[in-house]
Amino acid sequence: MGDVRGGCCPPMDLFRSEPMQLVQLIIPIESAHLTVAYLGDLGILQFKDLNSEKSPFQRTYASQIKKCGEMARKLRFFKEQMVKAGFSPSTKSEARGDIDVDDLEVKLGELEAELIEMNANGEKLQRSYNELVEYKLVLQKAGEFFASAQHSAVAQQREMESRQMGEESIETPLLQDQETTIDLSKQVKLGFITGLVPREKSMAFERILFRATRGNVLLKQVPVEDPVTDPVSGEKMEKNVFVVFYSGERAKNKILKICEAFGANRYPFAEDLGKQALMITEVSGRITELKTTIDAGSYHRDNLLRTIGDQFEQWNLKVKKEKSIYHTLNMLSLDVTKKCLVAEGWSPVFATKQVQESLQRAAFDSNSQVGAIFQVLSTRESPPTYFRTNKFTSAFQEIVDAYGVAKYQEANPGVYTIITFPFLFAVMFGDWGHGICLLLATLFFIVREKKLSSQKLGDITEMTFGGRYVIMMMALFSIYTGLIYNEFFSVPFELFGRSAYACRDLTCRDASTVGLIKVRETYPFGVDPAWHGTRSELPFLNSLKMKMSILLGVAQMNLGIILSYFNATFFGSSLNVWFQFIPQMIFLNSLFGYLSLLIIVKWCTGSQADLYHVMIYMFLSPTDELGENQLFPGQKTVQLVLLLLALVSVPWMLLPRPFLLKKQHENQHQGQSYTPLESTDDTLHSEANNDSHGHGHEEFEFSEVFVHQLIHTIEFVLGAVSNTASYLRLWALSLAHSELSVVFYEKVLLLAWGFNNIIILIVGIIIFIFATVGVLLVMETLSAFLHALRLHWVEFQNKFYEGDGYKFYPFSFALLGDEDD
Repeated sequence: MGDVRGGCCPPMDLFRSEPMQLVQLIIPIESAHLTVAYLGDLGILQFKDLNSEKSPFQRTYASQIKKCGEMARKLRFFKEQMVKAGFSPSTKSEARGDIDVDDLEVKLGELEAELIEMNANGEKLQRSYNELVEYKLVLQKAGEFFASAQHSAVAQQREMESRQMGEESIETPLLQDQETTIDLSKQVKLGFITGLVPREKSMAFERILFRATRGNVLLKQVPVEDPVTDPVSGEKMEKNVFVVFYSGERAKNKILKICEAFGANRYPFAEDLGKQALMITEVSGRITELKTTIDAGSYHRDNLLRTIGDQFEQWNLKVKKEKSIYHTLNMLSLDVTKKCLVAEGWSPVFATKQVQESLQRAAFDSNSQVGAIFQVLSTRESPPTYFRTNKFTSAFQEIVDAYGVAKYQEANPGVYTIITFPFLFAVMFGDWGHGICLLLATLFFIVREKKLSSQKLGDITEMTFGGRYVIMMMALFSIYTGLIYNEFFSVPFELFGRSAYACRDLTCRDASTVGLIKVRETYPFGVDPAWHGTRSELPFLNSLKMKMSILLGVAQMNLGIILSYFNATFFGSSLNVWFQFIPQMIFLNSLFGYLSLLIIVKWCTGSQADLYHVMIYMFLSPTDELGENQLFPGQKTVQLVLLLLALVSVPWMLLPRPFLLKKQHENQHQGQSYTPLESTDDTLHSEANNDSHGHGHEEFEFSEVFVHQLIHTIEFVLGAVSNTASYLRLWALSLAHSELSVVFYEKVLLLAWGFNNIIILIVGIIIFIFATVGVLLVMETLSAFLHALRLHWVEFQNKFYEGDGYKFYPFSFALLGDEDD
């Protein structure tokens, strides 16, 4: 948990969690609501649920929570309506003083009823408008059917009259498409149905009509050019106007059922052309009137939503606060007299005065005759863990908490992570050109952090913004290590002076180590530029990175063991000091600490000794002479002593501790003492938190303790080897990053430059930029980040960090903005 109200915290606030206390509050009923509200503003007290055996519906303030939930539902409804209308609630609501909850409930109910009525009226008007629009389309398109058919019938009639074929009826002109001669005695009166059908269903609609009537219908369809809004669904879709001619009531009933099944909207239609024109005029007028009415209703509705939007955030926050207050009150126990509530919770010791002041202020403001009682309870329950962090340290603390929350007063790795995490990242990412790009990207978030912190960001952007200071430290350390490696997008520069080496003669243009001679003073900072891009880079620079990885790994593992000593002394476990910390330090440094010493001696003396040979034969032939691999006088004796110490430290870790624990247990039983055993093991520590009488009569399982210690010993011995090897990932990823940079520089940028063509050069620069950003600045950053995370979680923290605590979550109104209903 972060708390920056107190300003800059002292270092020990982050190294050990804040001292906590279990407090009890006895609050009069009349001031309970205001007391909890003030404590929510303070945000420094974590309430315990004293009614855990009760269901939510059996608690005292269930009805108030239900009322707040109903108001929250109405506010969500308002927000949905505002989003549909195309605008969001105002983030700067006008402050109009404190709002009474009962008045707010009434106001929200009235606004909801008004908005629902307006929506219902608007939907009815919109449906009528859409139906009229479709009706007008049917009148226009179907009218064209009848007009063209009538013109065709008239033309045919004139032709037949000229041939003296007799008088023919034109009552059913569309049949002239099928027959040229009609016997008046056989003339049949036809009916027709008009409407619109979705275009995607038109083919199936036609086939079903044909099959259902056995082909005894005539269907005419014409597509509508623009999509129309369906009156039923309210969605825009492409449709066809259809006219179906039929004969008989039976066919009509079938057609009506098919239209209903296919969602075809039917509309009445007059065959007479004069009536059609009159209906089109009437429908067009009604459409204009409805459009005016709908626009006026939408304007009035938008004004209402804007009025709601101006106060929405204030109302929403008020409802959230009320709901959280009653949730907290439901965690309190009602006294037998039903005149006061009893609360228990965890609070930091430094906040005692602030809590008491809030209680006094609540009693005064509520005009309570009796003030709340504050008292500290003694308990053996493990308190929650609370670190005071700020916006810079909070992200580093989250990295540690993602592995596990520190138990109460346990040494916090977050202090060291602030430096070691970005530094180990930079060892793998070392390039001061890439570091500058990373720094510029994170400075964008830092400069605009006030604006961005109040905005809704995407998941990836939100995560990046939250870790902006971690990325800034990673970038700064990458610039530093990049200057040491002397790499700027894989290109070396003579930033701190000229190279100390030069070619001996013209035959050393390839700049191998054989042809280079030292002509000046040693390059003052970092790797000499002459060692880049040459065959000398493989034996020197890679060796430098590999040995540096071992040094960093051994140093960090030693730091972890030292922190385990601090934990042991803090929790008062002398057995862990003598039989865990000391043998672990001896074992690790007898082997890998000695290897680190040899690396430093070799660098300082310039010796050509083979360290692989030295370490291997230290085990295989410890008494043999070292010969040319001797780095200092007495090295053979030192190796024998260190090897003996490493061998002795293993049984030292394994054997004494279980026997001493057994002896302590027996002595305590003889003296009938119920004092908890001195131990920091998970099982024994949890037993120390149980009831002392029950603990005193428990049997001591020697076999279980011995097996537990055996597992710890094997894990540490094997882990010391594997963890040291794991730190070589620093070398491997640094090499991979450097080689990728070289490939993109030489095979893309320099290759494009060599063609002497401006177009190829531009294309090469674009490819180089995208490759650098996509691979080196995104994928490589993520890769190095994950590997640095693993080194901290596994290789570093497993030496001392248990991480089996639980976080301090105080009741705070400041956290309500991050929660969704």
